Amino acid sequence: MSALGASEVAASGFQKTNVTFTPAPIYAKKYVFTVTRMAKPKTFTLDQAQTLLPVLKSLIGRAMEGKKQIEQIEKEFQKIKYRVMLIGGMLLDVAAMARRKAEQDKALQEIKDALAEIGSIGVQVKDLDTGLLDFPCVLDNEIVLLCWKYGEEKIEYWHSVEEGFAGRKPIDERITGKKKEKPN
Repeated sequence: MSALGASEVAASGFQKTNVTFTPAPIYAKKYVFTVTRMAKPKTFTLDQAQTLLPVLKSLIGRAMEGKKQIEQIEKEFQKIKYRVMLIGGMLLDVAAMARRKAEQDKALQEIKDALAEIGSIGVQVKDLDTGLLDFPCVLDNEIVLLCWKYGEEKIEYWHSVEEGFAGRKPIDERITGKKKEKPN
């Protein structure tokens, strides 16, 4: 798949967005992912979103695991850097460090691939630490977000675009399309 230039992106109805991932607050190194999103988001019914969960669980799980691996390797490198600084130099196992760097690069690529696949489905990754995903959904002619977090069995919450995670509400009959029966 080739990269699109600015004119091709505009003509196709897509827009490019940079997403920055910082491995941990104490590290200055940042990774920037470019995600191409549709100008008009794909929308899902609750049933469609639920059907996608097994695939998305696997993808977001891989990305989360890759992030943990990158952070672990980064900590190892920071410890080595600190020891070298304290001692004023030391012999390093360059081959082992190169292997760990290659593992880190591979994990980063796996994260990029998983996020790109999730994005191509039309689902939004909101938080890689918790595995938070949002599915655009139409409710009363407005876009709302069905909200799912890694570890939850199914999608049980939604929120408006403005509210975010803090405004999560339980799924109700407006989203399911099924009215609750009133007891006699």
